[in-house]
Amino acid sequence: MDAHAETAAGTTLLRGRVVSDGLAADSAWVLVEGDRIADVGTGRPPAADRAIDGAVVAPGFVDLHCHGGAGVAFDDGEEAIERAMAFHRAHGTTRQLASLVTGALDDMTARTAAVAAVAARDDRLLGVHLEGPCIAEARKGAHDVTLLRDPDAASLDALAGGVGDLLAMITLAPELDGGMAAVTALSARGWRVAVGHTDAVVEQGAAAFDAGATIVTHAFNGMRGLDHRSPGVLPAAFDDERVTIEVIADGVHVHPRMVRLLFDAAPGRVALITDAMAAAGQPDGEWMLGSLAVTVTDGVPRLRDGGAIAGSTLTLDHAVRVAVDAGVPLPVAIDAATRVPARALGVDDRFGSIASGRVADLVVLDEHLQVAAVLSRGALVPQR
Repeated sequence: MDAHAETAAGTTLLRGRVVSDGLAADSAWVLVEGDRIADVGTGRPPAADRAIDGAVVAPGFVDLHCHGGAGVAFDDGEEAIERAMAFHRAHGTTRQLASLVTGALDDMTARTAAVAAVAARDDRLLGVHLEGPCIAEARKGAHDVTLLRDPDAASLDALAGGVGDLLAMITLAPELDGGMAAVTALSARGWRVAVGHTDAVVEQGAAAFDAGATIVTHAFNGMRGLDHRSPGVLPAAFDDERVTIEVIADGVHVHPRMVRLLFDAAPGRVALITDAMAAAGQPDGEWMLGSLAVTVTDGVPRLRDGGAIAGSTLTLDHAVRVAVDAGVPLPVAIDAATRVPARALGVDDRFGSIASGRVADLVVLDEHLQVAAVLSRGALVPQR
């Protein structure tokens, strides 16, 4: 048998503090049979073929926004997609979108086809996230300025043709010419529209949410801040219960106090994301993000030209630890890595919570919130 293969054996009992849906139950247990959660309870546990003890038992993490890891990007084809997913799965991410950076339309369509091919045979890949190309030049971050474009009908049709029936999310700037119409059109197609890499002010943000946008891409990054005279879209997101707010909690992109501010301002609506690029899990050095050269120093990727932060080397287990260290209660931080992102994608009826009958995607953490074990569809994931 492959030493790295995921294995399942009969029934599995997980014991510890069970944290799900923003709540915690001490001295609890979860019984797994096959690929499903058979029962959940407290007190004396049932017998099982094997037992795994930990400090915390949580649902498998769900990542809305991740570009790669283990040395490869989701833009790099089917084998790379599977490799990056396996890396993040060992860190607790059992369901995720594949995020693609801004590219030429033909390239983005071809890359989306590769995502769709993997998703067709592995439902742990929930769909695709197109981060661009319809974003603001002033807030482009680590996107190639020569490939940016306004969201005209032809561009949207080309992207939609590549996506087909795949669950899709797109980050766009609603203030661009055709931006609000694009929000309306894409949300009507069932896409999750995220406002990001945008120079929009609060009023434009509110209009975008009314038009159908439901997500904010990596809060504070790629947008105006909380300026007292001309704030960006975040205050509008704080006020709108329909909106989920992403945050990269790596201690670099957002100050820990501002991470906590998000949770206070939008309780139950903050989603931890990685925004990880190929260098996640790899040594410092020279890398590429799309067509742009990146240098990773002390785990922080920055564009070689200009020095802008270029994604992260984060994993979601680390994001949970950073959020907790910032003062976010553990059940709330776990919820932000599980149920909240699952709800944002409309898959919270299947993923992101611990309950009888659910798919057995589970993460066991030790007392330091390090990953001790991961179950994906009931199978134990090898720790790399």
